[in-house]
Amino acid sequence: QVQLVESGGGLVQPGGSLRLSCAASGSILMFYAMGWYRQTPGKQRELVAAITRAESTNYEDSVKDRFTISRDNAKNTVYLQMNSLKPEDTAVYYCNAKNHGAYGIVVDYWGQGTQVTVSS
Repeated sequence: QVQLVESGGGLVQPGGSLRLSCAASGSILMFYAMGWYRQTPGKQRELVAAITRAESTNYEDSVKDRFTISRDNAKNTVYLQMNSLKPEDTAVYYCNAKNHGAYGIVVDYWGQGTQVTVSS
């Protein structure tokens, strides 16, 4: 069973930085994509950033030029560097990994989430 464990969340002032880490229990090369989602109460979980096995990336518009997703295959870890944080970035951040199951069905794996709070 794949496990994803996030770390690095916390309280930070506006304009500050945090780096989130997502450590997988096995090789992350088994996943064709990994990413970070976030969710606030009463809202749907939204994609923040994603990175493919080939290291192609994409970002939600509001975080472009502020957040950077990266991966270290040797450490089986994906990172999200978050700079110039804003109060509206406050959310629970979830690590996600995707691979293909039987018949090509996409299988999603999720971490437990880590709280990020941006406040003065």
